[in-house]
Amino acid sequence: MSVRKQASSESAPRRLAATTPAAEARRGRGATANPAGRFEASRREAFDDGWEPGEVPPRRTEVSPERTRRILTRNDSPDIPFDRSINPYRGCEHGCVYCFARPNHAYVGLSPGLDFETRLFTKPDAARLLARELSAPGYSPRTIALATATDPYQPIEREHRLTRALLAVLARFRHPVGIVTKSNLVTRDIDLLAEMARDRLVKVAVSITTLDPVLARRMEPRAPHPRKRLEAIRALSQAGIPVMVIVAPVIPALNDHEIEAILAAARAQGAGEANHVLLRLPHELDALVSDWFAEHYPGRREHAFALVRQARGGKAYDAAFGRRMVGEGAYAELIAQRMRLAKARLGYAAARVTLNTEAFAPPGAQLALF
Repeated sequence: MSVRKQASSESAPRRLAATTPAAEARRGRGATANPAGRFEASRREAFDDGWEPGEVPPRRTEVSPERTRRILTRNDSPDIPFDRSINPYRGCEHGCVYCFARPNHAYVGLSPGLDFETRLFTKPDAARLLARELSAPGYSPRTIALATATDPYQPIEREHRLTRALLAVLARFRHPVGIVTKSNLVTRDIDLLAEMARDRLVKVAVSITTLDPVLARRMEPRAPHPRKRLEAIRALSQAGIPVMVIVAPVIPALNDHEIEAILAAARAQGAGEANHVLLRLPHELDALVSDWFAEHYPGRREHAFALVRQARGGKAYDAAFGRRMVGEGAYAELIAQRMRLAKARLGYAAARVTLNTEAFAPPGAQLALF
């Protein structure tokens, strides 16, 4: 299989079939294509030139270090409950086809498709940078979100242990943190998390998209089985760690019928809070998810995207604050109403757990008193 370049054009049709590697090459991956990012000056088209007959080996995961001067990312978004976050990794091996962070890979000249889940970056200085930033004069503590663009407990965390190192720093500084993950690897760190939870310094949100293992394998091929995530909720809850379940993303005509079942299963394992996010399709993700539907659920594609557009003001995506997470209109309100009713019936908390910022104490701060 060879690759040839084509000049990029704003008016060129988005034909992902031209960037779809052979099925063997993407075995075990979520994306069905590897289109060029939106900033690239050319596009690549795969074609068979006859020089590489036979079976194509699967794509391997490549991991590279990324040096950065800061680790805390700030935001002023009014519709999310945090103003700072940490992402110890760029890209995510879980391979969730719907991941709204996929378009971020275009900023480093890579594809939001298969590159996002196979060409990963670590930030090896993350813990040192965090300690330095938390020690800065005048630093004011507020909950840090870990992580927002990639899963902090994706498979490469087993080897690199950057999330574990960051939690150790946060525990030492007695700094509040909210964790979002779909991996049961989070239970490895229960020793740190339980200690922090005693001082209201941590909350964990576990994302469950579906209870159907076949659908889960197609949508998020390297994420843990839904059963493992439920087991993680139970283990965290039993250790005294507040747990939220996030039904995310809600995908029309695919998993939206499972909302109540997911909430019931998570509540039975000890989840105390619940939330949901409607499918988000920024930038290249629109075409990537459409391509995935065409391969796996072609008969549902038009219906699914019609409902998405209905909830996004007639577009594939609406980035406006207040609407980007849950959408608007009849379909979005129906989903929100179902969430409200199910949460009330199952006994989920109406208010979110508020983490403690008063305990913050940089190591050595007491020495300044002498």
